[in-house]
Amino acid sequence: MTRAELHELIDALPDDSLSAVAVLLERAKDPIVAKLDAAPYDDEELTDEDRRAVHGASGEPGVRWADAFPAEPQC
Repeated sequence: MTRAELHELIDALPDDSLSAVAVLLERAKDPIVAKLDAAPYDDEELTDEDRRAVHGASGEPGVRWADAFPAEPQC
């Protein structure tokens, strides 16, 4: 897909779609986020080993959201 083709697609969009496309284009500016957004959905069934790993990890201690992202910087 070329930039010209992208411009044609954007020009053909109805006005109601512009805000949704703007969000996607903003996300696409970050190459890592763009790759994650474009990755295929993993629809593979969980194995018994996967389920055991998830169950085992759910009992591990974590970090509280407030500790990871405090509202006020702590000095």
